[in-house]
Amino acid sequence: MPGPTLEMEPVEPQSLKKLSFKSLKRALDLFAPIHGHFAPPDLESKKIRLSHKIQLEYGGIKSTKNPNQVNTTQSDGNNQASTPSNALALPALGKLNHDVVRADDSLTLEKRCFFLSSQNLVAFGLGNRGCWTGTENSKDPRTGGTQNALVVGPSVQPEGLNEVGFPGKSTAVVSSSRPSERNLSTSAIMERIPSKWPRPVWHPPWKNYRVISGHLGWVRSIAFDPSNTWFCTGSADRTIKIWDVGSGRLKLTLTGHIEQIRGLAVSNKHTYMFSAGDDKQVKCWDLEQNKVIRSYHGHLSGVYCLALHPTIDILLTGGRDSVCRVWDIRSKMQIHALSGHDNTVCSVFTRPTDPQVVTGSHDTTIKFWDLRYGKTMATLTHHKKSVRAMALHPKEHAFASASADNIKKFNLPKGEFSHNMLSQQKTIINAMTVNEEGVMATAGDNGSLWFWDWKSGHNFQQAQTIVQPGSLDSEAGIYALSYDITGSRLVTCEADKTIKMWKEDENASPETHPLSFKPPKDIRRF
Repeated sequence: MPGPTLEMEPVEPQSLKKLSFKSLKRALDLFAPIHGHFAPPDLESKKIRLSHKIQLEYGGIKSTKNPNQVNTTQSDGNNQASTPSNALALPALGKLNHDVVRADDSLTLEKRCFFLSSQNLVAFGLGNRGCWTGTENSKDPRTGGTQNALVVGPSVQPEGLNEVGFPGKSTAVVSSSRPSERNLSTSAIMERIPSKWPRPVWHPPWKNYRVISGHLGWVRSIAFDPSNTWFCTGSADRTIKIWDVGSGRLKLTLTGHIEQIRGLAVSNKHTYMFSAGDDKQVKCWDLEQNKVIRSYHGHLSGVYCLALHPTIDILLTGGRDSVCRVWDIRSKMQIHALSGHDNTVCSVFTRPTDPQVVTGSHDTTIKFWDLRYGKTMATLTHHKKSVRAMALHPKEHAFASASADNIKKFNLPKGEFSHNMLSQQKTIINAMTVNEEGVMATAGDNGSLWFWDWKSGHNFQQAQTIVQPGSLDSEAGIYALSYDITGSRLVTCEADKTIKMWKEDENASPETHPLSFKPPKDIRRF
């Protein structure tokens, strides 16, 4: 049986106007007494906010006592708790000003906040003894109150005025209680610390003065004769050509490889030249007979790089089988197979002292090898891309390595990372070399040829190779480059089948080509 139904009270119909009046009346009842008036100022909260601003602005400066505080007003005798005040003393342009602006004078709180938050503190014009106490209940030093002062004075006692008129070399903060925090708001009065980054040496720009055309394929490798009279180039046309350095004329063409020639080296103790290519062959050429006298068999794939030891009769080759092989030149025997890389070994150089062998690989690592035991001494993992090129400095115990992400400098013999070069070429870097004057050249896959100052890492010239007529613009790639023995001429081997020779511009001077260098603010340490 259904329960009794409850009768709902009738709701009085109300118009929108009546509802609005009810709401307005309720609002007026709540807020009418203080309607249109601001809340009364809370002096305590303003005092806390002001002290917080002072702490943020000048918290990094050590609190010091100011014995020369001038007492202009007496305490009202209300024995309030003394709070430290932050005072600022700046060197004035003229005579010392002993005026003291106190917080309990006619200045309003807003004006005092303006003074405190002002960045251009020099505009105050206060004397060395003048100061401004920033809180109301600061006490006089004679009555036992403490004064926290910002003392900013000349960092070096001068004999004359500097160029902005202040007596001294520069202004400096005396000491800091929090040295780890950089106080940005007082940067106008902080001493400007000079950059410790070495300034680059001025080098004249390089220019192309000769183009040699003779190969029928990409020119992939180059090596100079120790007498500096000729140089040899290896190409994808499977030939080795020997050119005269002075005139650029072709002297000789050698055939024997069946694939492109990736590596060349000329011995400075024997009349031998060594070549390596994609046909897995490493050959020794007798330049008195102009023919192959030895072949070194053992690589399982193409050979990408080749180097001769400067003091011992051994040859080093690295290739796609991820192994750097050490050969005895005379007996053709393999001494070591330096295995440890996970990908192609594409660059190698040797030194007379440990580490005698340094290899770079497509696995992004650089390895130092102990030649006596054939073991790894160290592995550098700083690069993120393939290390396709490395260059040993001819005088310093240092080398540079290049990949698509960065060009990095390392110290030898331990391999400590020095720094990155200050610019990024943003291309695949196929080759690099450095001369005794500290000019490093790096060659990119897009035809870019960049010149660097070795000491500072500054890129002082960005050249772009020009393809020979009849070639595609995409063939503007540089595969190898080398300085001659004197370091005054640079030879590049390119994808448009040409060889280009570069030299310094004799007419250039620091006035015609000024050095545009800005020291780096932050250096990536990886």
